[in-house]
Amino acid sequence: MLAAVVQLSSQNDLSRNLDTVARLVREAAKAGATLVALPENFAFMGAEESDKLAIAEDLRGSGPIVTALRALAKDHAIHLVAGGMPEQSHDPKRPFNTSVYVSPKGEIGGVYRKIHLFDVDLADGTSLKESNATHPGDDLVTVDLHPAILGMSVCYDVRFPELYRKLGALGARIVTVPAAFTMMTGKDHWHVLLRARAIENQVFVLAPAQCGKHPRGRQTYGKSLICDPWGDVLAQCAEGEGFAMANLDFAAQDRVRAQLPCLTHKRL
Repeated sequence: MLAAVVQLSSQNDLSRNLDTVARLVREAAKAGATLVALPENFAFMGAEESDKLAIAEDLRGSGPIVTALRALAKDHAIHLVAGGMPEQSHDPKRPFNTSVYVSPKGEIGGVYRKIHLFDVDLADGTSLKESNATHPGDDLVTVDLHPAILGMSVCYDVRFPELYRKLGALGARIVTVPAAFTMMTGKDHWHVLLRARAIENQVFVLAPAQCGKHPRGRQTYGKSLICDPWGDVLAQCAEGEGFAMANLDFAAQDRVRAQLPCLTHKRL
């Protein structure tokens, strides 16, 4: 399976962001990718977390974000993993931060609502309280892509290894970590965390990310990447918007799991 991770620098212009998504997905599909992953906040990064409320969608409806995702997956006959995006919840003031899987037929086949919310005050003065404007999810989500099961997560989830262990127990051979990592945390932790999750669970990790400057002076780290079950980075985006591609070799994954069968040695 040839996979691509898309790197964006999304702003507070929904239409423009979706146009950029469409262009890069089209280019990745033309290059041969059959699985394409988009970063967190791919459709919108506003000045305030609460700005997402205005564009939150019902995934059963025909909002511009869902409509665009379904069309892209169907038009290019790809598996598409998108987001976080704002999804309406039972809390009228706090939508979910939702990653959506869309099949090559344009059908929504997986909906993961971000469980761990990013509430931090960093040493560089960055203060982010995602829970102020986002409702947390509760459920693990996997999707059978044939030939492999994919497990879904979003950004801050990567700091909670128990989530990925559980996805592995559900059969995941690929995990997606769409992200908008801050510059400060990204430079020290991005590669370390992603490679650790890959090594611990002997899975492919697809981590599409935001990069550059956004409203409210926010700056994200970028370095979108694909990591293999041995922890090697197979592909990584350069600076700026674009995409990186790599082949997911499941036979090689089987060899890693056979040669170092740590997943069969678990006792806790």
